[in-house]
Amino acid sequence: MRSARTLLAVSLLGLVAACGGTEAPAQLTGTELDPPFEVSATPLVDTAGDPYSLTEDTDKDLTLVFFGYINCPDICGQVMATLAGTLSRLDDEQKDRLDVVFVTTDPARDTEKAVAGYVERYDPSIIGLTGDLDDIIEVGRSMAIGIEQGEKLPSGGYDVTHGTQVMAVDADDETPMFWDYDVSQAQLAHDVTVLLDEG
Repeated sequence: MRSARTLLAVSLLGLVAACGGTEAPAQLTGTELDPPFEVSATPLVDTAGDPYSLTEDTDKDLTLVFFGYINCPDICGQVMATLAGTLSRLDDEQKDRLDVVFVTTDPARDTEKAVAGYVERYDPSIIGLTGDLDDIIEVGRSMAIGIEQGEKLPSGGYDVTHGTQVMAVDADDETPMFWDYDVSQAQLAHDVTVLLDEG
């Protein structure tokens, strides 16, 4: 009887040691960057017409940045819906520590007023930016987001080629992580929660 109790006690101790003490690190969907990118301080223009820098004017623990354009036929709307859905999954305290920024890659057509209406359709808390195309290209390049205006289309319009990742900018004005355009709302909300908890 004693040996049976001893065996049970040893088994329970082993179980406690195996299950407790050290938690496994949370699995993240995003791609970690090591070393992180340094974000350009070049100011763009917000929907009120004021200068807005992704380094000087973001004072939250985490900022999600997406480069796209209003006339984008497919991926931009998908990513913007994902960002809005992600915000809806966060609590008020988390949202207070997070900014979400949309930067147009087509400032010739995407005026301040147009960008304001565009981001409003998804979530009124999303910050919309436009500005000089060269400045937008410079800021995008600092985060490895390529931007290029395409050939004129028969319709008279044109496509804009741009990176489709969602970039994370931390409190040190660096980009430690990014997500591909097909990340789900649940995956992005989970990763944002982990990054805010770590911050």
